[in-house]
Amino acid sequence: METNFSKIKATSKLLSSKQMSCEELTKQYLASIEKENKVLNAYVKVTEEQALATAKKVDEKIMRGESLLPLEGIPMSLKDNISTKDIETTCCSKILQGYTPIYNATVWDLLQNQNAVLLGKTNMDEFAMGSSSETSCFGGSFNPHNPNHVAGGSSGGAASSVSGNIAVFGLGSDTGGSIRQPASFCGVVGLKPTYGTVSRYGLIAYASSFDQIGPITTSVEDAALVFDAIAQHDPMDSTSQGKKESAAASLSKEIKGMKIGIVKEYFEGIDGDVRTAMEKSIETYRQLGAEIVECSIPEIKYGLPVYYILACAEASSNLGRYDGIRYGYKVPHYEDINEMICKTRSEGFGAEVKHRILLGTYVLSAGYYDAYYKKAQNLRGVIVNAFKRVFEACDVILAPTVPMTSFERGQTQKDAVQTYQTDICTVPVNIAGLPAVSVPCGFDSKGLPIGLQLIGNNFCESTILNAAYQFEAATRENGAFKAVEMGVAL
Repeated sequence: METNFSKIKATSKLLSSKQMSCEELTKQYLASIEKENKVLNAYVKVTEEQALATAKKVDEKIMRGESLLPLEGIPMSLKDNISTKDIETTCCSKILQGYTPIYNATVWDLLQNQNAVLLGKTNMDEFAMGSSSETSCFGGSFNPHNPNHVAGGSSGGAASSVSGNIAVFGLGSDTGGSIRQPASFCGVVGLKPTYGTVSRYGLIAYASSFDQIGPITTSVEDAALVFDAIAQHDPMDSTSQGKKESAAASLSKEIKGMKIGIVKEYFEGIDGDVRTAMEKSIETYRQLGAEIVECSIPEIKYGLPVYYILACAEASSNLGRYDGIRYGYKVPHYEDINEMICKTRSEGFGAEVKHRILLGTYVLSAGYYDAYYKKAQNLRGVIVNAFKRVFEACDVILAPTVPMTSFERGQTQKDAVQTYQTDICTVPVNIAGLPAVSVPCGFDSKGLPIGLQLIGNNFCESTILNAAYQFEAATRENGAFKAVEMGVAL
């Protein structure tokens, strides 16, 4: 089944056919950012000079009659925890304001080598810790479908930039759902690849055994194109393996007979509108010829506690380097070095980051290590084996991406527990290191998007993306998809 939803291919065709120059296109996007970012707060830094310089290189290549690479000339955004040489990278934290990396993240090197046009760095929860982007020192990032609601987190700015059409695609990072959750909230596609397929070199770490970079796009085909570009083996990352096959080349395969698992635990406690959308999605797959297999993973009830114990423990170690000595924020007045470090970290980190550092330090401390950290590591192995068991009976697992739709601004301060529970359907994937994609599947009674999550076995990105591609084709043709009317009109 062929679709024509690829914004990347449409933009590339526009450039290569000389209907518009890359410089003209880039200027349109920059103008839209200037206008829409006042409402969305998706970007924390706009890289106009670099974007126009890249656009000029692309135009020169077109004038020479040379063919374009898949992502060449495509305006895109990068989450502000992905290192960019000579461009400020802050993780949206006061403690890193003014920090300019001296090297590029591998993913940005790969995209830069294709002459992708970087429009800017996007907003995020501070050090990727949060589910709304409201822990950012630059203020929250908001939802193009309703700016009174959050864009999600932690990659909220990337999702908002793509959904608001002020970037063709964005790169985010996913530690416990930070690509998929904002993609669901903003009505776009978000792919969390298998752990190790995309290099983490240059990604400023939150929790190293969970973090993974992935694309946020307006279509499944675009997600596959970006994934193919960035999923390369990298000797700079000891966990890097690269992709097993091209995801884009594997699209359009028939899914008749595919076994789709419905894990009952994923459907406990979800909102009514989300449940209705899931039921319709399951029926869509039935009509496409897939076989629905009901199954159970009781172990995923441990997902949230396991995730928050292990991720916070890793964060307490990873964030120990921010002491005011080498780079970043430093308090101006102090008596000795101990007071300087203490004051710098107290003033430089936000409340949520300090909360998670303290929790992580606690579970790693003498007397509590065995009771919490060691037990959580053992349970992580149990969850990994539980998924292996289910994938013996099915090809893909279907689940909600988030149990609810986007919540209103400021709700994180009112109900922290509910905010943490937005991760309940996404964290098991990170615990097991599996690939998963969120694809739009409808809207709630308020007109806010709902996301469908497809989970695959290790290195099966092509399987889940093809399943998502077929679903997207069926539902968009039936009018179930609704674009946001803002940004650049191509």
